[in-house]
This record gives sequence, C-alpha cells and structure tokens, in this order.
Amino acid sequence: MQTRLPLRLHPRPFLKWAGGKGQLIQQYIPHFPKQFSTYYEPFLGGGAVFFHLLPPRSRLMDINPELVNVYCCVRDHVEALIGCLKDHRDRHCADYYYQIRASVNGSPIQRAARLIYLNKTCFNGLYRENSKGLFNVPIGRYAKPTICDADLLYATSSALRSTHIELSSFETVLQDASSQDFVYLDPPYHPISATSKFTSYNRYAFTETDQIRLRDTFLALANRGVKVMLSNSDCPFIRELYQDFTIYTIVASRAINSNAEKRGKITEVLVTSY
Repeated sequence: MQTRLPLRLHPRPFLKWAGGKGQLIQQYIPHFPKQFSTYYEPFLGGGAVFFHLLPPRSRLMDINPELVNVYCCVRDHVEALIGCLKDHRDRHCADYYYQIRASVNGSPIQRAARLIYLNKTCFNGLYRENSKGLFNVPIGRYAKPTICDADLLYATSSALRSTHIELSSFETVLQDASSQDFVYLDPPYHPISATSKFTSYNRYAFTETDQIRLRDTFLALANRGVKVMLSNSDCPFIRELYQDFTIYTIVASRAINSNAEKRGKITEVLVTSY
C-alpha cells in the first residue's frame, strides 16, 4: 500500500523503452482528441502518452508479461518494490548485474524490481530479449545510475491507481472500445529499409502481416466512431495502408543504433481517424 505521495512531481515514464514517445509529445499534442471517455493503449511500452494525458479512465495493455507485471507492481505494491530496488542499488556492480540478469524466477515484486534494475543499468537502457524470452543486454557504462527513483515511482503509482492493466494483444480493444473512447496504437515500427528489419525488442516479432492486422483493427475502430491515433515509421508501405486516413509527418531522433553515424533526425507518421 502506498503511504507517501511526492510533492509537485508530475508522473512520467519510469522505464526507458525503445520507441518511447517522450520526446515527441509536443508534436503529438495538437492531434490528441479534445474529449474522450476511456483511453486505451494496447502497446504500452514506456507509457509516455498515458503519463502525459493522465486520463481518468484507462485500459493499458501489452503482450510482454514482464512489462505488464512491472506496471501492476508499481500500481499495487510500490513500497515493497522500492525496497527491492534499494537493495539492487546498494549491491550494484558488474558481477551483481550479470547475476541478476541470469535470474529468471522470483515473486512478482522481485521480477518487477529486476526489470527496472536491468533497464536502469544495461547498455543504452535497451530492453531486449532473445527468442527464448531471456534478457540479453550487457551492462552499461554508468558512473551513478539512478536505480531507485522513489519519488517518481510514488508519482507513477498514484497515476496508475485507477487504471486497468492487462496482458493481451492489440485486438482486445475491439471488445469494448466505443465511439466515446480514444485508442492510441504504438506498434513495433515497420522497417524502413532492407537493413533495418529488426521489428521487436522481445520474443514477439511484429511482421508485415501483423501490420495489416493492425490496420484492419484501426479501420474497424474508426468505422465504429472510435477516435484512433497510430504512430509508425514513415515508409511507402505504412502510408499505403493508412491512405484513407489523415497522416501527419513527425520529426524524430533515432537514438538506438549500433552505428553512431546513423543516429539522427528521421521522419515518422502519425495517423488519426478523426
């Protein structure tokens, strides 16, 4: 149970996530619907849009069980989670990092603390799993990583208190979303070239077929009158999929690339049904 509230701290993402939208929010703001009833986010990731909007009613979803567990623990067991993170903070070193990386079992709170710890101390803050679902990123080069930001966790716990968080695929939104609701879709981006075919940071690849299924879900929601927004890569395939909807061009920075020379400004698309 949460016993302390932070003062004047606006909730924000507590994880660094590949494709996180924190730096793009200002470009998104003009395109958010002015009013809606329930907010749905089926590709939760770092949750930057949710933490910006802070909707009174929301359903947050993802297919990554460890990510869903983290959000549930932040919402429901923040005190115990902070205690585990402080223990990781006090014991952090290279040997300890690889010991924790190799561990896969534990209680939900221990698993949540493990993910946050690895996220804060791994190379480039990159969450990545191999085909077996095992975290496989080497340790990062940080002098004093912020492993336990207690005030931020309290703030995000408070923001998540009234949310419904579930392990499910994006198509689940078709079950309940109505014309009064807002759905934001932020899938793994479609590769923009033959040399960028990495489409997932976990065991679940997101293929061209999945992009088409997502478009069909977008269309079904739009036909129902649901306000739908989607972000994706700026490439002919995605623009063709959503050619019947409003497409905005967003300027983004590519921060995660093994080749430093390939990091920099790129364009993405933001698609809306309204």
